[in-house]
Parts: sequence; C-alpha cells; structure tokens
Amino acid sequence: MKKKRVLLLDQERIEFKLRRMAYEIWERNSDEKEIVVIGIENTGSIVAANLVAMLKKVSPLKIKFITVTINKKSPLDFVFAVDENLSGRTVVMVDDVANSGKTMMYALNGILSYDLKKIMVAVLVDRKHKSFPIAADIVGHTVATTLQDHIEVETTGKKVTAVYLE
Repeated sequence: MKKKRVLLLDQERIEFKLRRMAYEIWERNSDEKEIVVIGIENTGSIVAANLVAMLKKVSPLKIKFITVTINKKSPLDFVFAVDENLSGRTVVMVDDVANSGKTMMYALNGILSYDLKKIMVAVLVDRKHKSFPIAADIVGHTVATTLQDHIEVETTGKKVTAVYLE
C-alpha cells in the first residue's frame, strides 16, 4: 500500500517560519556583531541560505555563510574543513529536518576542534524521536511522527517550496 503524502507546510508558511527563526536567532545574538551560519549540504544548505537571506532583512548582523558536506550513510568519513578559524565565534548549524539527530551530531562533532563562543542548532522541521542527544535551539515546525513516517523538504532551485509527511 502506497503511503499518503500530506502537505505540512506550503511556501507561504515556510517563509513565515523562516522569518520567525531569523528573529529568534537575532534575539538570541543581539549582542553579536557577526555570526557564522553553517548549512548541511543539499536541502539543509538551501534552508540555511534562505534563513541567511531572512536574517539580513531583519537584523544588522554580519553573517558568514558556510556549507558543509556530510555523507549521511557514512558520517565517520566527514572531515570539517573551512578556510577560516571559527574560534571565538558564534555558530548556527542549520539542517532541514532533525530526524534521528545523527547527521547533526556528526556535523557538530566536526566543529568542536574550534574554541567556539557559542553554538546553536536550527532546523526547519523537528521530529520528536531522536536516537542521538540533539535538541534544536531554533525550530520552524515541530511534528510528532512514527518511526516509519518520512519528512520531505522540497526545493526548487534555491527556494524551499514545501514540506511533506509521507
């Protein structure tokens, strides 16, 4: 039997969620001059880029945007390599969906070689059955699902267009 696809967020609701997330990041970092936003490649990076664009509209923060690539099937192969020193800086790590927490855990582990001032986790959609101890600080939408359910974040080009529950 084919699973039913249910629309959770349309483009208008996504824009609203991203705006609220941007304000929340700004509120929590109003004492900063600059933050670093790191998007986890593919859909997480697209969500992060949209969040950065919204942050630039609502805050005076200077924002450095970085994309990291992590193989979700083989996260031990992940090596965090950026061209600048993140020590002493505030970092916001962004992904599209917090599912088990595994991808975020390995991504965060990669930046812990830096002496960061502060680190925050932001996700567009948060699911509530983590296998790893990850809690998002900034959440666009929370949904209770079963382990068999799948959340799909749909993008067109550089825009986040929909979120579905399958």
